[in-house]
Amino acid sequence: MMKLRNIGKLAAVLTTLWLASISAQALNLPRIFNDNMVLQRDQPVKVWGWAEPGQKVELSFAGQTKSAEAGTSGKWMITLDPLKACADPAELTVQAGNSKVVIKNVLVGEVWICSGQSNMEWVINDTHNAKETIADAKYPLIRHFKVPHVTNTKPQKDLPGDWQVCAPDKVAWFTAVGYHFGLQLHKKLNVPIGLINTSWGGTRIEPWTDPDGFAISPKLSGITEQIAKANQEYRANLGKHLNAVENWVKQAREQLSASGDVPAFPALPEHSLNRADRPTAIYHAMVAPLVPFTIRGAIWYQGESNNGEGMLYFEKMKALVGSWRRIWGQGEFPFLFVQLAPFKYNNPQALPGIWEAQEASLSIPHTGMAVITDISNILDIHPRNKLEVGRRLALWALAKTYGQEGFEYSGPVYQSMKVDGNKIILSFTHAQGLKALDGKPLTWFTIAGEDKNFVEAKAEIDGEQVVVSAASVEKPVAVRFGWHEIAEPNFANGAGLPASPFRTDK
Repeated sequence: MMKLRNIGKLAAVLTTLWLASISAQALNLPRIFNDNMVLQRDQPVKVWGWAEPGQKVELSFAGQTKSAEAGTSGKWMITLDPLKACADPAELTVQAGNSKVVIKNVLVGEVWICSGQSNMEWVINDTHNAKETIADAKYPLIRHFKVPHVTNTKPQKDLPGDWQVCAPDKVAWFTAVGYHFGLQLHKKLNVPIGLINTSWGGTRIEPWTDPDGFAISPKLSGITEQIAKANQEYRANLGKHLNAVENWVKQAREQLSASGDVPAFPALPEHSLNRADRPTAIYHAMVAPLVPFTIRGAIWYQGESNNGEGMLYFEKMKALVGSWRRIWGQGEFPFLFVQLAPFKYNNPQALPGIWEAQEASLSIPHTGMAVITDISNILDIHPRNKLEVGRRLALWALAKTYGQEGFEYSGPVYQSMKVDGNKIILSFTHAQGLKALDGKPLTWFTIAGEDKNFVEAKAEIDGEQVVVSAASVEKPVAVRFGWHEIAEPNFANGAGLPASPFRTDK
């Protein structure tokens, strides 16, 4: 029986290899092109796949018929002219020779990437008011594609996954932030929404970044060197592994003839770039296969695993955003992110450093930041009010991406200061209707003199400015606001959007 099982394993391996060789020549598309998908409106839409080399491939959708020839590797790509939003389900047909693929229930609307670590991956089932949200989720024009966790050392061609139609029996496992973001867009824009959820709890920013992205900043040269060294080690280990496989084949043939038994298949070599905590490892397997699926933009919720890096995180954000925009080839598409929530890491000044880096990331063109210091839980790194997080991201998208007006989309952002005797006067943008959320005196303002000893301060709103002082500081030079990991300040504007933590002594 043991011998038969081993023969069965060998047969399974050989069958898998045979099927792979056949499928490489048959007409097929990446999994992201599947039933129930949403295509991006108002932009050229790229569709690609594989067929027999040199074979003509013809695609039909929404009144358009386009064709292309598969290259020497079998890959083909067709670009559809910009499509108008459409909520009526349609079929996309691709044909090559006698092979035909029909993708059903296709809509056209707005497509967004939803990425990051656990707070993006966090599902609706585990949020506040989950029962009500699930019961209400009768929005078949919202579609969700979840990318499974996987890593690789090189960019992959495809990934597993399926598009799910939003319904009460499906939505519980959607990304909560992504869903509430998409729901707001759907209600305001009245178009279908596609959410591509590629997220992984506990991951750092480096694994999500394309290798060339780190070259954007000289301060990240060490990561580039680390990648090069790991690639050298991998190539060396791969050579040893191939030799081991050749020896295994020889032994398998001999033992099958002699006894019907098969030796154990050699284990894959360990290599540093195939782990989820290594630079580029997740990008290769969970982002690269999605490119160049046409999107509107991306939302991002990550940073907890990089806490303590201060402004270095800003350099890594530039690398991430820059690399994604380069590989997608869609210009400076919107990249909206969430500033981390207060949490007791037991390192009081580390989190403010990440906050500062995230606010600095607003200097990257076409970015936006949702501040959530007022909806946190300092004892839970996963705040459960994801509805409001998604709503605040949607405000940025509606205002800056879709050009809607008549509402505020950001909380107060520190702009400048001036010393007036024993007081410091602070000015802000997005400052209309400044207020305390709870109607009490403003909290978490501190002030310092030339000794840089920060003490608790009195802060009062004066129109669109805040006046800060302390009796013990006669000649103030600097102010800090919310500069502690557990700070949950009450300072906001008239729209109820909280101010981002800041310091004037940068």
